Amino acid sequence: MALPAPRSAPAEVEQIVARLRAGGPAVVALSGGVDSAVVAALALEALGPRACAVTVTGPAVASSEVRRAREVAAFLGLEHHLLGAELLADPEYVANGADRCFFCRRGETHAIRRWSDGRGFLQFLDGIQSDDLGDRRPGIAAMEAAGFDHPLVRAGWGKREVRALARARGLPNRDAPSEACLASRIRHGQSVTLELLRRVERSEARLYELGFTRVRVRTDGRSARVEVDPEEVRHLLSPPTAARATSALLEEGFVEVTLDPDGYGRHAGA
Repeated sequence: MALPAPRSAPAEVEQIVARLRAGGPAVVALSGGVDSAVVAALALEALGPRACAVTVTGPAVASSEVRRAREVAAFLGLEHHLLGAELLADPEYVANGADRCFFCRRGETHAIRRWSDGRGFLQFLDGIQSDDLGDRRPGIAAMEAAGFDHPLVRAGWGKREVRALARARGLPNRDAPSEACLASRIRHGQSVTLELLRRVERSEARLYELGFTRVRVRTDGRSARVEVDPEEVRHLLSPPTAARATSALLEEGFVEVTLDPDGYGRHAGA
């Protein structure tokens, strides 16, 4: 898809709404993130009851993300469905190669398309935005192969414009940090298993209880590396917090714990 030059958010809202209105009944793939929440808000503005949202659930989706999605849909008054996808039944996904995201999105989009059969939907929308396109993202290829459109990319919107509109609309997740599926924490080549996904989710939940705004527990199956936002590294490395964080992850079954001194964003991965 040819990308338009980025433009300011306020002047482009009506153009996005008009394009969505012309496209007909729509399903929005709604995660707990702000990008898809903005698309959901615009689709509802454009289409009213002819728009609905679907959130795909499964062991790689943190319960906090599902909760955020439900909060967004309830805030908007948007019809919302939770839909399970059996990704762990796909050996290509479980193998966790560098293209794992392709198989993840392939499974999720197939589940949405199957659910949508016979319901009269003409548009399938996601929350991909322009800032997502700078990295290698095999998941985007899977979304496009399944016929999903990227309204934010078409408008030339990146995270700045998305956040601005989310704040203007008062969306409940307007300031939530960007998230990614739990499988993104598992080192490529280490099989994705239900037990490991749940261990990562429990570990991150315990670290959030220590007051962090964003946490990643990255693992090779045996060891764990904790990343937090750079401005919160000092808190992570303070002796009382470091001891509590390390103890929590050892209790969850990791045999070695590293507290990353650089913080989230300094390493590859979501």
